[in-house]
Amino acid sequence: MKPFLLALAAGVSFASAALAQDTTAGDTKAKVDNLEKLGSFKQTGVAEPAPIPQTGRRADAINKTLQKIKVPDGFKIELYAVVPDARAMAVGPNAGVVFVGTRKSKMYTVTDRDKDRVADEVKVYAPGVDFKIPNGVCFSRDGVLTVVEQNRVLAFPAAEFFYEGTDGPAVVVVKQGELIPPAEESYNHTARMCRIGPDGKLYVSLGQPYNVPPKDKADLYAKTGIGGIIRMDADGKNREVYATGIRNSVGMDFAPDKTLWFTDNQVDGMGDDQPPGELNQITKPGQNFGFPWYGGGGVRTVEYKDDKVPADVVAPKAELPPHAADLGMIVYKGKSFPEKYRGGIFTAEHGSWNRTTPIGARVMYVPVNKDGSAGKPEPFAEGWLTEGGEYLGRPVDVATLPDGSLLVSDDTAGAIYRISYEK
Repeated sequence: MKPFLLALAAGVSFASAALAQDTTAGDTKAKVDNLEKLGSFKQTGVAEPAPIPQTGRRADAINKTLQKIKVPDGFKIELYAVVPDARAMAVGPNAGVVFVGTRKSKMYTVTDRDKDRVADEVKVYAPGVDFKIPNGVCFSRDGVLTVVEQNRVLAFPAAEFFYEGTDGPAVVVVKQGELIPPAEESYNHTARMCRIGPDGKLYVSLGQPYNVPPKDKADLYAKTGIGGIIRMDADGKNREVYATGIRNSVGMDFAPDKTLWFTDNQVDGMGDDQPPGELNQITKPGQNFGFPWYGGGGVRTVEYKDDKVPADVVAPKAELPPHAADLGMIVYKGKSFPEKYRGGIFTAEHGSWNRTTPIGARVMYVPVNKDGSAGKPEPFAEGWLTEGGEYLGRPVDVATLPDGSLLVSDDTAGAIYRISYEK
């Protein structure tokens, strides 16, 4: 671990005034105190919750659904773990333990101890911490887990080592109420995503809470990075707005060339077939990706149709199916899939929520050409949406295990799937 992070973890102190905004009463107060204890390397005394059962009726039902999922020839999809409300995933760089965020109040760890590519144990992570929408999870190369909540950022040094117990060092990177102004907290577009960049900085997406924001929010959002992506040092210092013009991104990943790709959800209420979703690429700081002037692709929003579009707007690298709700994504860097997929992009479509005929609930693949252009998106794993419009599952995020196989989280079925390839 870097000396900076050791010093940060060992020397962190939490002033009571800084923690007061987290404190309500009863159990919440106790969990605030627990966070202070963890930052001082003290035990919380919190009992370890029972592991999540990996066999039984629920697992059987999920396996039955997986028999209906179609993947390309040579691939197979299997149940990796039963994980309630599974959303974003971060695979540990040392032991391959999978840390799973949710849009609720818990996080989970998934362990495959015997390396048979099926989870042996799923349990609640850091049960003494009072999480609020801990959707965003990401690892640094030296094993620090960052958790981005609705309005706070925490870091857990050596998470793969300490997760075995209920206690482990925890560091407040951004205090509660300082990621965004508290008045901008919302139930809508509040699931954050994060990545640690090649520069060691923390990148965080900040979805704006509206379908299309009112014009009087423009200055505040431009200043704070709401409706964009921000970046900061690992300790929360030197925060800056990295990209703007983004409606709500819940998926991003760095490519080997150090550019940052991300998905963006389009505006609702403009019809079933428009506007398209977006797959974008950030090539330098300060780029603008067109929202709210555009609702997706080149489709103008009603609210801003008469406003002049900034001259520097960057067009999407690929347009995605309209209202399929593309969330998590990765640039595939593994080596176990055929050459066709290497360097390409996998996205998780959560599925429509207000389209007359729903689409989505699948994993898509977008090829990336040698010249950096993106090819046409194509289905890679599908079948969770029946012909009758029923969702048997809803993919949220994708990640790779050390062996190059692809993990897919599903918050509706409460599961993580593993897609592997055999020659």
